[in-house]
Amino acid sequence: MAHEIGTDESNGKNMSPIFIRRVTLRHFKSIEKCAVDLASLSILVGANGSGKSNFVDALCFVRDALRESLDYAFRHRGGIAEVRRRSGGHPTNMGIRLDFVLDATTGYYAFEIKALPNGGYEVRREQCRISGEGSTHEFNVESGDVTLCSVRPYPAAVKDRLYLVNASGLPQFRPIYDALKMMGFYNLNPNLLRDLQEPDEGILLDKYGGNLASVIARMERAGDNRLQRVTEYLTRVAPGVHGFKFKPVGPKHSLEFRQDVEGQASPWTFWSGSMSDGTLRALGVLMAVFQRDRDARVSLVAIEEPEAALHPAAARVLLDSLIETSANVQILLTSHSADMLDREEVRADNILAVENSRGVTRIGPVDDGAREALRQNLLSAGELLRQGQLTPDPKLFEKPALQYELFA
Repeated sequence: MAHEIGTDESNGKNMSPIFIRRVTLRHFKSIEKCAVDLASLSILVGANGSGKSNFVDALCFVRDALRESLDYAFRHRGGIAEVRRRSGGHPTNMGIRLDFVLDATTGYYAFEIKALPNGGYEVRREQCRISGEGSTHEFNVESGDVTLCSVRPYPAAVKDRLYLVNASGLPQFRPIYDALKMMGFYNLNPNLLRDLQEPDEGILLDKYGGNLASVIARMERAGDNRLQRVTEYLTRVAPGVHGFKFKPVGPKHSLEFRQDVEGQASPWTFWSGSMSDGTLRALGVLMAVFQRDRDARVSLVAIEEPEAALHPAAARVLLDSLIETSANVQILLTSHSADMLDREEVRADNILAVENSRGVTRIGPVDDGAREALRQNLLSAGELLRQGQLTPDPKLFEKPALQYELFA
């Protein structure tokens, strides 16, 4: 039976796993400006080079700047000159705003960064506001000066760091800091999934899958029944694979698979080094969306081209798993696979169309014609993509600049 997006069939109740409900960007890489709403499952659809990955990387930039440091987030991307978009040759400030829903609270977190000579930068302004359960807490920081903080005493600020890192020591702001830090971003590398892996705590699968065995080991120790669900999906994606389990190899970690072999009555065991790219990537995607930890809640999972290296039929099975898990965790995908989108469950609200014109990325929901075709089940999202009809609604870009404001 098909899963309805945003519905948990285990209890029949409609749920809202949405964490980031709206993303506003200014001058980030190829994106001059955008303001888009996210659903429980959002799929960025567009041609290669259109800017899908840049949108995802804006969210990853926030995660990296909080988990590591702002300096790390820029250096990891080649410096501020590679991140901040210049408009018409003139200097511009890059900015990000995330409107969120977190348990019983709502709010937003936003910052604007100014470039300085010789590759330097400063956080020109940073705001956070959290409201719920009868209270509101907020801070505002301008060029290293805390001009407002509802909690006292509050920590000092500096110009070259995000203040939310310091404010995470205050219990009022800690939940949003933890949630942003626990966003997961994935561009899975079959070679890293295949190789012997360095052990770690296995709390969160890393971007390329280099700690997959550790994540599985942690879930095995916890007796997590979600591993059985992963196995069921993997068997459908790669018929003949009966299961997998963690295996230590000296000081390293690996995985052992059970797979049918022609002429043999029982499945044989194989190390991950013998498995296909498609099988390993599928397992990585499944673990990314099914991973859980009682001490570390995964707030959002973003995956680049989950259908890569998979047969179209297998890609559609994988989409089943993404629809199912979107009832519990917010999922963001990039794709240009029409085959994977050939599902009636994929509606207009799940699609964000991306296009690039003269080096500028535009992102938005699809136009009225495509939306109506999907609503009436006249065409699937995959069929619209094949016909070139999944493009951003041009009316959205006629709205006033107020739509793209970062700060309240």
